[in-house]
Amino acid sequence: MKETFQGQTVWEGTVQVFELQGHPTASRCYAWSHATQGKKRRFVAVLHQGPVDSPEKAVRAAIVQHVREKAD
Repeated sequence: MKETFQGQTVWEGTVQVFELQGHPTASRCYAWSHATQGKKRRFVAVLHQGPVDSPEKAVRAAIVQHVREKAD
């Protein structure tokens, strides 16, 4: 999957989809990782609930959250 903003690629990679059993509010989870500074990786998991109903929306939600955290 590839996510772009104003013609620039902001994230590209594979999103894994996991079916959840016994979770009180979500039946699915989306997860992926990406490189950060150096050799470290950032692992991300987003629940399928509310407006997040696809891998694309999970990536967008995570990007928005990351930008908000950096702004604080």
